[in-house]
Amino acid sequence: MDSLVSMRVFCLVAELKSFAAAAQRLRISPAMASKHVMQLEKRLGTRLLNRTSRRVSLSESGTLYFEQARQMLDSLDEVEAAVSKATVVPRGTLRLTAPVWMANPMFAGLLADYQARYPEVCLDVDLSGRLVNLVEEGFDLALRATGAPDEALIARPITKVAFRLVAAPAYLDRVGRPAKPADVAGQAFLHYALYPGESFSLTREGVVETVRLNPVLRSGNETLLHMAALEGMGLAFLPKWLVADDIAAGRLEHLLPDEVIFEGRLFAVYPSRKYLSAKVRTFIDFVAADKRMR
Repeated sequence: MDSLVSMRVFCLVAELKSFAAAAQRLRISPAMASKHVMQLEKRLGTRLLNRTSRRVSLSESGTLYFEQARQMLDSLDEVEAAVSKATVVPRGTLRLTAPVWMANPMFAGLLADYQARYPEVCLDVDLSGRLVNLVEEGFDLALRATGAPDEALIARPITKVAFRLVAAPAYLDRVGRPAKPADVAGQAFLHYALYPGESFSLTREGVVETVRLNPVLRSGNETLLHMAALEGMGLAFLPKWLVADDIAAGRLEHLLPDEVIFEGRLFAVYPSRKYLSAKVRTFIDFVAADKRMR
């Protein structure tokens, strides 16, 4: 049995988490797909997949093998295409993790445009908000808004992300609209759990002021904080991409625009520059070039 074919079958089963789905994609029988994986496990002397009647998951050994095998297969496809002087066509499943607040119409439109240009790529997007381990969990790429990317990974800066201090008109009707930073001190605050501290610095006419707020809700999910702000629970710092339509429609008000100026940086983070596949490279380039990300 061809070991390279068995490796391709295994990787597709691992990506789709199903022997039947992988077999259908490869136009072979589920029994043959299972035979390929069992032959691979026998040759390696270890179990690669945990199987139950309902699901298929990677074992510890399978996770390690999958990451290396997929990189090798991606590289092999590109080498073969280059040797045959064919264009390297991005294909396969691109596993991507990004912040929760990327679940917005702008990013959805960007994904749709990328997939239309590269129809052989299936986008598998995780927006759970957790900090995933790219290598151990088999992710190709992460989009992360951070000031200090993981030094063990490759990080390419994509764009700046502006944040807005916002609140609903109903909340501001109750407490008043702030005219200066001191006016928001002690107000109800919807606190992003991954941001340390409950105070922030504002600059007014060259003078830095530290303002302490009163957290009434903490969450690591920006979508929940966004909805709570719309309900009038309090003030929130939220990415411009998430609240721009609400501000334009009057559902939220942008507070202290001249004093509260905070920009994070969005990075494309990936495990290794050595094995950068066509699907990862084209996606990063596509996102970095898209004017909607400005």
